[in-house]
Amino acid sequence: MNAKTCREIFRRLAIAIPNPTTELVHNSTFELLVAVILSAQATDKGVNLATARLFPVANTPEAILALGVEGLEPYIRTIGLYRSKAKNVIETCRLLVERHGGQVPDTREALEALPGVGRKTANVMLNTAFGHPTIAVDTHIFRLGNRIGLAPGKTPLEVEQKLLKAVPKEYLHDAHHLLILHGRYTCIARLPKCPECVINDLCEYKAKT
Repeated sequence: MNAKTCREIFRRLAIAIPNPTTELVHNSTFELLVAVILSAQATDKGVNLATARLFPVANTPEAILALGVEGLEPYIRTIGLYRSKAKNVIETCRLLVERHGGQVPDTREALEALPGVGRKTANVMLNTAFGHPTIAVDTHIFRLGNRIGLAPGKTPLEVEQKLLKAVPKEYLHDAHHLLILHGRYTCIARLPKCPECVINDLCEYKAKT
């Protein structure tokens, strides 16, 4: 896809989605980190329901650490893989307290050293919490990168690297959420809503509905 078309895609998406941001409810960087860890293979809606119960009780590394795994599990039991996620969150809280003074670090290396934090989660934190021009490739962005023709790739990392090169600089900070929200509500997996899509004429998807 040429640069002119790519720029027009993001120009239109930015108009259609004027406030691109995460749908994970949070009031602090730490709350966002916990929510993103819990969101792996889960919906934002499901995570928000769980954290609405958890955060009023414990919303700092010290408070969640004090709950322990057994104390944390009842709050997140409705989320898939909750047992392993509970262990990861507790261990992450321990490391935040021991290594970072209870604060969420703002470097990729430090973030990825936390249990339950891989490249995608680190990118979400770097972009959403700290304003870095990064793109976290989840299932939506991986699908769109290949379907639209923006950044075809066989792996999330390949799609990420191609997007970082293709997205115009002025849209790089918001590209992550623009693509996620477009994929979540318009360019959905099974039956994309092509007739109401603002980039229908620019998209390279051959099986348009």
